[in-house]
Amino acid sequence: MHDHPQKLLVRPDWRFLLAHPAHFIALGVGSGLAKKAPGTFGTLAALPLYALLIQCVSPLSIAWLCLPAFLIGCWASEITGNTLGVHDFGGIVIDEIVAMWLVLLFVPLNPRGWLFAFALFRLFDIFKPWPICWFDQRVPGGIGVMIDDILAAGYAILVLLAIQYFYAL
Repeated sequence: MHDHPQKLLVRPDWRFLLAHPAHFIALGVGSGLAKKAPGTFGTLAALPLYALLIQCVSPLSIAWLCLPAFLIGCWASEITGNTLGVHDFGGIVIDEIVAMWLVLLFVPLNPRGWLFAFALFRLFDIFKPWPICWFDQRVPGGIGVMIDDILAAGYAILVLLAIQYFYAL
């Protein structure tokens, strides 16, 4: 999948972001336009979005909302990746946003819980331990963009549950 480097056909900017709803979604409402560490900025963008959601709906509703958000993310990532000419362009951050929402469901609504959630998710998303790396390298298209981050969220959740079993967050 990543045997040969892909070349950007278009440099994403604010005009690109607003040119198609898929770009707006895939680029995380603009957070993916960050010049450096767009994945980190996408993950950070998940925090205020989750804070808004939790004010309106229950955690269980957010969990259920992650399924259509995942599917929409697959669609948006596929279209945006094709338009850019790069399957998993770093600025495509809807995967980080949806995955981070899942992780936040498993921590207390306090700064310490959110900091642990953020740090652990980024750790697993960046280092991609097996089988995350396998999926990242072999699953094409929008689902390939989304699935490795969901797996990273799963690892982060397992570690967070273990931490919470022994210590309070």
